[in-house]
Amino acid sequence: MKTLTILGSTGSIGTQALDVVRSYPEEFKVKCLCCGSNTALLQKQIDEFRPETVAVEDETAARKLRRGEYRLIVGKDAARAAAAEGADVTLNALVGISGLLPTAAAIEAGSDIALANKETLVAGGEAITALAAEKGVKLLPVDSEHSAIWQCLNRRAEDAAGCSSLILTASGGPFRGRTREQIADATLEQALKHPTWNMGVKVTVDSATMMNKGFEIIEAMHLFGVPADRIEVVVHRQSVVHSMIAFADGSIIAQMSYPDMRLPIELALLYPKRGDRCFSPLSFDALSLDFEKPDTDTFECLDLARQCAQKGGLYPAVLNAANEVLVDKFAKGIIKFGRIPYHIKEALDAFPSGGDSRSLEDVLALDREVKAFVSMRTETTV
Repeated sequence: MKTLTILGSTGSIGTQALDVVRSYPEEFKVKCLCCGSNTALLQKQIDEFRPETVAVEDETAARKLRRGEYRLIVGKDAARAAAAEGADVTLNALVGISGLLPTAAAIEAGSDIALANKETLVAGGEAITALAAEKGVKLLPVDSEHSAIWQCLNRRAEDAAGCSSLILTASGGPFRGRTREQIADATLEQALKHPTWNMGVKVTVDSATMMNKGFEIIEAMHLFGVPADRIEVVVHRQSVVHSMIAFADGSIIAQMSYPDMRLPIELALLYPKRGDRCFSPLSFDALSLDFEKPDTDTFECLDLARQCAQKGGLYPAVLNAANEVLVDKFAKGIIKFGRIPYHIKEALDAFPSGGDSRSLEDVLALDREVKAFVSMRTETTV
């Protein structure tokens, strides 16, 4: 049995990961469950999976748990402390830069990382990949797009060097086909109407701006060791082809499946084995596949992310920090949807790329500075 730590067990990815565990009871022992504040759901998970350790960030919420035989870790550093205990696999399904130090702690403890936290590689990719190499642990992609590329490579990330390009597919989000002017005043309700996936607020808004796909370019660079100019993005509304790899002779290999996150989660958790449970079979009845170029004039965030990927250094950390604040401000009604790329460009202009992108301390210090700057620039509704 593999021991498993799930950081963010009550969120979308965490709950689907536990669906996978239910399907393979002989494969996994849940060692640790971790959440922010949803202790009502966490209690049900504890009763079912009986973890050794439980971690809760919110101290008030933690008091609502029934005490049992598990060890309880409480406080703002709970996820990092839980990750530091180690497991065969740690699934990081946290949202935001808060996932960075727990990833590092799990790697230090010798855990392979099933990575669903985008910000870990966007902000701290050089530091995390260097640490993983030093400790001899694997970074196992959970994003459906990166999992698709990984599968096309027969789950040998190093073989990406032989490809002419990696092709990430994007649904286009809820605003595909709209102009910049048409979405400038879009509401949160409109931004959350994703055509394919059921995700949390942060990731869904990032999909609406297409920043999510920009982040995936940066992630792919670190996961597969290829430069940004060899990573393409195409809009594919059906979300059946999850990504592709292309070769110099014109051949393209694609991975197709019904959009269900339990498949990439299963592939990461069971690695190097492949599972035999089919959660959502794909039917070819009346199936059509369409592809088009992304509209980077309307979705400026995608281009901003690519520019940061090409510049490297700490530019992606600035991008990530600014975006994290701005998505939160938009969700709270403080700024308009169309102002997100404007304020990201402000932050990128204000902060040089100096500093060591292999230093987690430098990344986190810059993250705090950028967030303070963006918060000050958006104190009132724009």
